Amino acid sequence: MRNCLNILFRLFFSLLISLSLQLFGQEKDPVLQDNQSDSSKVNVADSLHYTLDEVVITGTRSYKKLIDIPYAVQRIDNRSYRFNRTIGVNHVMGAIPGLFLQSRYGNHDVRISIRGFGSRSNSGIRGVRILLDGIPESEPDGQTRIEAIDFNSIGTIEIVKGNASSLYTNAPGGVINFINDITFPKSFVVNFNEFGSYNLRRNGFKAGIRNNDYTFLLSYGYHNYRGYRAHGEDYWHIINTVLEAKPNPNSQLQVLGYFVDGRIRLPGSLTREQFDTDPFQANSRDADRDSKRLSKKGRVGLRFNSAWGSNRENEIELTTYGTIKYFERASGSFRVINRFGLGATARYIRKYSLGERRNELSIGTDWQFQDGPIEFYQNIAGQRGDDLDQLQNKSIGNVGVYFQHTFNVLPNRMDFLFTGRYEKVNHDLDDQLFAVRNASRRFEAFTPKIALNYKLNPHVALYGSAGRSFESPAANELDNFPISSDPFVLLNPDLKPQKSTHYELGLKGNLLYRGTTFFNNIYFEVTAFHNSIRDEIVPFELFGEVFFRNSAKTRRNGIEVGANIELLPGVRWETAYTGSDFSYDNYTTLTGEFNEQGDPVEADFSGNRVPSVPSHHLFSSLSYEHHFNRQLTGFGKVSYRSVSAMYVDDANSDQAESYRLLDVTSGMDIKLGEFNLLLAAGVNNIFDRTHAAFVNINSLRGEFFELGEPRNYYASIRLGYTFD
Repeated sequence: MRNCLNILFRLFFSLLISLSLQLFGQEKDPVLQDNQSDSSKVNVADSLHYTLDEVVITGTRSYKKLIDIPYAVQRIDNRSYRFNRTIGVNHVMGAIPGLFLQSRYGNHDVRISIRGFGSRSNSGIRGVRILLDGIPESEPDGQTRIEAIDFNSIGTIEIVKGNASSLYTNAPGGVINFINDITFPKSFVVNFNEFGSYNLRRNGFKAGIRNNDYTFLLSYGYHNYRGYRAHGEDYWHIINTVLEAKPNPNSQLQVLGYFVDGRIRLPGSLTREQFDTDPFQANSRDADRDSKRLSKKGRVGLRFNSAWGSNRENEIELTTYGTIKYFERASGSFRVINRFGLGATARYIRKYSLGERRNELSIGTDWQFQDGPIEFYQNIAGQRGDDLDQLQNKSIGNVGVYFQHTFNVLPNRMDFLFTGRYEKVNHDLDDQLFAVRNASRRFEAFTPKIALNYKLNPHVALYGSAGRSFESPAANELDNFPISSDPFVLLNPDLKPQKSTHYELGLKGNLLYRGTTFFNNIYFEVTAFHNSIRDEIVPFELFGEVFFRNSAKTRRNGIEVGANIELLPGVRWETAYTGSDFSYDNYTTLTGEFNEQGDPVEADFSGNRVPSVPSHHLFSSLSYEHHFNRQLTGFGKVSYRSVSAMYVDDANSDQAESYRLLDVTSGMDIKLGEFNLLLAAGVNNIFDRTHAAFVNINSLRGEFFELGEPRNYYASIRLGYTFD
């Protein structure tokens, strides 16, 4: 594998040199090249068109074109997945190189990892910062669940791949910002319905009002799914809303809110023998104790943005928000969790010129605080016992200050970016049944980053970056265990924050040749990266419970290649490949097992592969969109995914086998006056391949495997009306 990646690295750098020579030699701007006469020119908008002229905010926390950002940043528009099944993020974001998504039970509960960050989490999302409308869905400690994400409401998704710790807390893997659909041109109302195998039912509506004074969006979605595994059903109610007003042409005020209410039953992970015998079964222990998660949470946010100056060279943005959360967790115990949170962000941007060079300075701060009691009861077949076993109050807070300065080195060609962030995270835990027991942990660091972006021409850029990241342990990762250095304190005294050094080099571009027959539009990106991680936070199992420890040093090398090419008018080929060489350079630890004398057994995992990360991951699709007339558009798509084998634990004792999946989607978009009817249907996993889509890593019981979706069918009907 390492030899293979070395070859890929050499090919990559050879490609950069070759493309540089070719692109420097071009005499014409590709966007202006045209092989046809003026009389035959046709300018048809491509609804699935990628463009680096798109302006995004997530990558730099200021509005920038993708081509000007020296990172691997992508933007997904909701039109690109309008015919897809949209239960989880894996149905929408599966074509992004470097992004690996592992679905549990076929619902929204998906492990998200970018360049390996997030792959350690057996529950929730870690290492990747998740935002909804720019407001953190991630909690102050970095732990995230995405129950509030409803793709019927989302308009765009911005993805930053790679180290973003110089701008965001707990973001060594990157940032994903889900943005509600607030940019619609006219008022509308849409009813959507989706049906599928295993009693899938999703219904709801979305309505938008736009006038000269304000814009208002409201969406409601109901999801109910029996699931393809025993004890795997779930349901959700999701409400999202955004109200936007403009007090003056240079200012904007937004009120953002959501509410979520739902429950998911957990079938659990299976041993190799159980998986080979019947992968649809539930883990008997999880079924007997009715393992489940009940979630209710809501959030209200207020944002004000204003720009001033002759050329709007000054900009300020202030955001504040509050959250209320209620959770019930039934597993080994029955927990009732109440959380109350507050947060705020502020940023100031100053744009200035030095001769022909336009520079930009931004400074900002983020603050999050969360507090609330956790009640522990005995779990009696999924019901709460009568006696209160524990009562803890857990407080988590973080505060960060960042700066970013973009220097224009060569006018309209080369930019140098320097950014850094100071971060402090506090954990306080009080045992309220035994007042003498309490504990605190503090983590802090400064994470700088430098980056260079060089535009070979206005549509192709070469970029590179180097920086450091810092990731503090999440609250559940700090749970203490019996063989720690001090098993009598509430918080693990041995667990250290995870620190990394990151390097990347990439090339991206969008070449639009108007009027040609073949290869009308070519979007591409190629990125190579190297990460060196100290004290990586790794889960392990002891006495049936999951705890966390540090590995000494981990090395990650990888390459990402993505392309979206219009082969013929309406015929589009999309592909994404990720090659990963991730291994433990130095890792000696206690295993959780004991020898005959009762002493804990130590193991050396140095040189082993990092679990839950495939060495090769390939996605490829071919689609055809045909405009029959102004009223009717047809669509068809075939998608292929190949995932290589993944180790299941640090000892590399077993593997989840490689798998290959084939999906088909088709649909029609019908416009009848002000009405719009969209019909879609599809089949996923056509050949019904049995595969483990999720790996529960480092289980002492050997319960590593969770079944991916078998062959399933779905259909959707969406009826909309647009008001003049």
